[in-house]
Amino acid sequence: QLQVVDSGGGLVQPGESLRLSCVVSGLSSNIDDVVWNWYRQAPGKEREWVSGIMPSTSRSAKYADSVKGRFTISRGNGKNAVDLEMNYLKPEDTAVYYCRVSVDLRLYWGQGTQVTVSS
Repeated sequence: QLQVVDSGGGLVQPGESLRLSCVVSGLSSNIDDVVWNWYRQAPGKEREWVSGIMPSTSRSAKYADSVKGRFTISRGNGKNAVDLEMNYLKPEDTAVYYCRVSVDLRLYWGQGTQVTVSS
């Protein structure tokens, strides 16, 4: 059974940084076939896409306009992990962040990790 665990959230002040991690376990397919995406959901708002990557390809990572230049998605510690480095955080980045993994035409979600940006 494939499992997705996302972590790394916390409370920070505006302008500070956080690194989120997404780790997959129980994968029976080739890890290189996995597409990784981060989403977030703020209170009272719909879930929105933040960033995505398929590390095994030459295609570049993608970012929502709201985070472009501040967030970086990359391979994490090991091929079964992806990180989201978040710099220059703003109060409007406050949300629950979810990792979503796509493989074999199926989608798997992490449980979410809370990011709060407040002074």
